[in-house]
Amino acid sequence: MYRFLLTRQWVILTLLVLALIPTMVELGFWQLHRHEHRVEQNALITKNLDADPVPVTRLTSPGHTVPRSDYWRAVTATGTFDTEHEVVVRRRTSRDESIGVLVLTPLNLKGGGTVLVNRGWIPAAADQMAYPDVPAPPKGEMTVTGRLKADETTGASGIKDLEGLPDRQVMLINSSQQSQLLGRPVLGGYLELTGPEPADGSPETIAAPDDSSIGSHMAYAVQWWLFAAAVPVGWVILARRDKRDLEQAAKDAERAGQPEHAAA
Repeated sequence: MYRFLLTRQWVILTLLVLALIPTMVELGFWQLHRHEHRVEQNALITKNLDADPVPVTRLTSPGHTVPRSDYWRAVTATGTFDTEHEVVVRRRTSRDESIGVLVLTPLNLKGGGTVLVNRGWIPAAADQMAYPDVPAPPKGEMTVTGRLKADETTGASGIKDLEGLPDRQVMLINSSQQSQLLGRPVLGGYLELTGPEPADGSPETIAAPDDSSIGSHMAYAVQWWLFAAAVPVGWVILARRDKRDLEQAAKDAERAGQPEHAAA
């Protein structure tokens, strides 16, 4: 009675089931790996934010690629802001998801060298081709603190690096690009300013990264594995139902084919 499994309909269904099971198992492991990565990243964020600040020149240098182990590390830098070569980074969001720009200002370090400082978010100009009204940083020599970040690239951020932008407007925060524009070496990576905060709240400093949320990746992993387990169960239920229906149809046909006996 299981010969019906060799029909075209059941062969296609069986092949589909055999393809779905490993696919769902793999999707479950993919979500598990995303969960593990998030847990590891949260631990790294917490560790680096809680670490004592160190001079930025201890962790990076011109041409240096900031490793993931140093992301968000608290650093200090002493120098003077170079507002003449300040640029804005287009299409960035504020803490309330408003679209605007980031203010990127070179800090000429005491003793030599330059580091880029992301001073925070401001609204874009009404005309996107115009340079916005950027609040000035403190004048003179000062010490700033911030979180060390790696240079942005299109591959890592997904942000397309557009050409032909208005003067002093960029799409990515990248020390190599700014080094070419400045005509002098720039330390690899950049600082997200944490202090001193602007007295009037502008630019709006970048919020600290979230180190508490782990998302729903583990729940999604369990869901995919439950789906993988349910598929063969569903296949068996359907097969048994069809077998039962065929058996009942055969019994009905057999009864219909028996001669009727006359009443006694």
